[in-house]
Amino acid sequence: MSLYLHFIYSFLATMGFCIFFNVPKKDILYGSITGSIGWTLYTYLNGITNSASLSSFIGATVIGLLGEIFARTNKKPVTVFIIPGIVPLVPGYGMYLTMLDIINNDFYSAAKTGSDTIFVAGSIAIGVVLVSSTSKLFKKIRLISKIPLLKNK
Repeated sequence: MSLYLHFIYSFLATMGFCIFFNVPKKDILYGSITGSIGWTLYTYLNGITNSASLSSFIGATVIGLLGEIFARTNKKPVTVFIIPGIVPLVPGYGMYLTMLDIINNDFYSAAKTGSDTIFVAGSIAIGVVLVSSTSKLFKKIRLISKIPLLKNK
């Protein structure tokens, strides 16, 4: 499937989750763009690197960056854009396959699929936390630089 179709389908899916999560109507477009760019980037990088963890990390980092940008420009909380944007990256199919392997008593395959799923979920979390922490650090540095220095009398 082409990347254009991935973008369109993930845009519509993220739009549905924006509606489900009661994102304000003015921000549904921004939340949908966030999710579709993150998913399309994940799909593209996964085809090149064949590493779901690395692709998820970079996709989540871009979703975090876009969420921070849209939150500043629209004066809304970052979670309005990040939560629906991350939904396409969540490894639900990996969780399903892990549980199916456990039910079928294929514990070796369950351990392999489960560990891959945990790595992908961890990569998503690390990507979002990295951007959020960096953003807060820049905000504190900017506030500190605005404090006038105490002058000696």
